Parts: sequence; C-alpha cells; structure tokens
Amino acid sequence: MNDFIFFFKLGWSHIISIEALDHLYFIGVLAIIYSFNKWKQVLVLVTAFTIGHSLTLILSVLDLIRFNTEYVEFAIPCTIIFSAGMNMMAHKEISRAISIQYILALLFGLVHGMGYANAIRFMLFSGKGLGMALFGFNLGLESGQIFVVLLILFFVLVTQKYKICTHRKLVMLFSALILVLSLKMAVERFPFLS
Repeated sequence: MNDFIFFFKLGWSHIISIEALDHLYFIGVLAIIYSFNKWKQVLVLVTAFTIGHSLTLILSVLDLIRFNTEYVEFAIPCTIIFSAGMNMMAHKEISRAISIQYILALLFGLVHGMGYANAIRFMLFSGKGLGMALFGFNLGLESGQIFVVLLILFFVLVTQKYKICTHRKLVMLFSALILVLSLKMAVERFPFLS
C-alpha cells in the first residue's frame, strides 16, 4: 500500500507541479473549449490522454521502447502549439476543434508519456509490484488532470456567468497565451542546434 500511495503522489505531482507546465498547458488547451455542462466529455478526453500517456510508460518500463530525451522534450511543446493553433483556427464553431480532440489527446498522450518515461523507468522497474505502481501513478495522474480540468471549467463558467467575455473570445485569448508560452518552450528545447 505504501508503494501505491508513493506512486499516486508521484502521478499527482507529475501534473500539478510547477515543473509540469507543459502538461498543464496541454490539459488547459484541451479543456478550455468546453463549457462546464460538458464536463463528462472533458473527462473522456482527459482519460484518452491518460491512456496514451500510460501506454508509453508501460512500454518504456518494460524496456520495449526507448526515446531520445532531447527530441521528445522538443516534441511536447509542439503538441501544445498544434492544439492551441487548432483552437484558434476553429473560427466559427468550437465543435470543429472538439471533433478530433479525442484522437489528438490519445496520440499526444503518447508523446507526453515519452517525456516522463525515461525518468520513471528506473523507479518503476523493480519487477515486483510493477502493476500496482503503474496503477497508482496513473490514478494520481488522472486525479491531477481532473482537478486541473475542473478549475478550468469553473473559470469558463465564471466568465460566462458574469459575461466577462464570450466563450469564443476566451478560447482565443487563452489559446494565444498558451501558444506563445509553448513557442518559447519549444525554442528553449530545440535539439537540432546542440
């Protein structure tokens, strides 16, 4: 049980930590296009991200795949840039952006999982208790993501209730901010010049 709690906390902090800004940006960009009454759809979306993330972790821990950390760390902000750009290009209907978010969440979850896979591989690879450790980590990860999503949905609800701005405008402003921050992150992580 101690292992489960340790890995649950590790999964939670993987999302909630200030060092996990890339994951927070990605979850934020995915969730901002939804209104509070669509929370069930967002939970499915977050779960798709967790499934992709978990699959990469499992394959990495079992040493079936390995990744060049430099390229993965660069690819992560690129997934955020792409997602933020999609939000901004869906001019008339947010539903156009929503329609492929589930597939992107799963695929980009694979990429984000690669970023953490190299770091966690050695912690998890003890053979004994591996299943419980992965379960604890993924449950912590999912819980952290749900917490972040609920904060974002509450923020959307407040802006709509008090008519601070339209949902479309909020999506555009939020996505533009995340796009700029992610571009900065991508430039800092650019692996091809080193």
